[in-house]
Amino acid sequence: MPDPNVHTVPHGDGWANELEGSRRPLATFNTKDEAVTAGRDAASAAQVEHLIHNTDGTIAEQHSYGSHPHPHEG
Repeated sequence: MPDPNVHTVPHGDGWANELEGSRRPLATFNTKDEAVTAGRDAASAAQVEHLIHNTDGTIAEQHSYGSHPHPHEG
């Protein structure tokens, strides 16, 4: 089973990184920039996807740091 992806999400008055399927944050941060940097590092180390959310919960960006199961064509 592959490692869970990393999500950077709003958390209280700040931001957090969570593993997919878990509601317990890996870490919390005061700013989105700090959370994105740490989330990118965690996703890169685990070779998984990093999904960065907006304050409304929608996904703003997604980056792949490992083998992607569905390669892009074109």
